Amino acid sequence: MAYKRACLISRLRRMAHAGAAVESYSNLPGPKWGMPMSLELTLLVWSVALAFVQMLVALSGAILEFGLPDFAGNRASLPQATGWAGRAQRAHHNMVENLVLFAVLILVTEITNKNNAMTGLGAQLFFWARVIYAVIYVIGLPWLRTGVWVISVVGLIVIFVQLV
Repeated sequence: MAYKRACLISRLRRMAHAGAAVESYSNLPGPKWGMPMSLELTLLVWSVALAFVQMLVALSGAILEFGLPDFAGNRASLPQATGWAGRAQRAHHNMVENLVLFAVLILVTEITNKNNAMTGLGAQLFFWARVIYAVIYVIGLPWLRTGVWVISVVGLIVIFVQLV
């Protein structure tokens, strides 16, 4: 199948160089522009999006607390943010720390082709626990926050166990 596709692409390119009009490659057999992502990779991408949203929330809180002119400077003399802005910053930093571990586990899962129902479950546990964790951390519910963090770590452990 791949050989037929390569021959067809080569033929279409020759036709295009010869002046023949080629409107699109949409009639080619097989997947369009790459393979669909696995559940694990999809959740990795959404986890990056979550980290980005958390960064924007933390940034907004810091700007509201310190003001844009102070925040736009070098910030060396700014004190730590307090209240929900400080919690948003700490939640974001915690997400970035955990995202590194999650990304390594997911990428190894993909490279070694060890995707299975358990790695999917672990990825879902991690992602949804991190969504809930972000909200709970900013609201300021410490014991519940810790419990949700443990659930996200269990997700990482589930993935790790499938790799060893």
